[in-house]
Amino acid sequence: MADTPQTTPDAQVEDRSRQDRPDHPAALDDAAIRQARNSAAFWAATGKSRGHEVIRRRGFLAVLGDQRAGTRFLLQEPGLDAHELAELTELAARSAGPVDAEDPFSSTDLSHLGMPRSWQMPIMVRPPSPVPAPSMEVIRVQGTQELQTAERIVIDGFELDRFTPYLPGELFPATLIEQPGVDVFLAILDGETVGAGVSVVHEGFGSHYWVGTPSAHRSRGAGRAVMLGSLAPLANLPVTLTASRLGRPLYESLGYTAVTSSTWWSSQ
Repeated sequence: MADTPQTTPDAQVEDRSRQDRPDHPAALDDAAIRQARNSAAFWAATGKSRGHEVIRRRGFLAVLGDQRAGTRFLLQEPGLDAHELAELTELAARSAGPVDAEDPFSSTDLSHLGMPRSWQMPIMVRPPSPVPAPSMEVIRVQGTQELQTAERIVIDGFELDRFTPYLPGELFPATLIEQPGVDVFLAILDGETVGAGVSVVHEGFGSHYWVGTPSAHRSRGAGRAVMLGSLAPLANLPVTLTASRLGRPLYESLGYTAVTSSTWWSSQ
């Protein structure tokens, strides 16, 4: 394993920990607000790169997508005022496709939107600390072909049926990797791409999204490799993420601690 080609911060992965580093890292109880801001930055970048409308309010960010992408809400404060809630409700009602909402504060009841699925996932925090080298090569995506490879892995790994049949650039448009603070990574083992993930740096914090492996390459360490490869440039930053039940043990082994819960809602 030690002889496997590896990506290091001073090689193929530029050190982003020097960017936007806060003078005073936030306490763990700031995890919800940090995750809220980072998620909003990621989805705003995604929406912009797709050409979708992005609406910013004090209490939420909305990305109004098409019939397949749907509408995404990212709550930004622990509680919406009456006007914000009314606007969010109206936007959900006229969505062209599915509706998804993320409330890192678990404080706003969206059951009136009629979304049948609601669940909670832990928000986890990793303090600045050294990052071991991955057991396989991890590269930062540089071009369209690599980005489409990552896109296919994520669609397969997360079973994103709404994005099938596959249309290149629909989930990850070519301009996504041009958005400030957004990077996409691929893990490569024996010449095959076996994992993918996205990292975002915003306001001195990092976070991770869409860390997945294709169904044919699971249980080969690709998820861990992608995490380590994308963490290396963030070693000097606090990092947050929202973990699935299956992913939590991996993240705990990488130094993440669950500090609060985020509530998710979905119409599908």
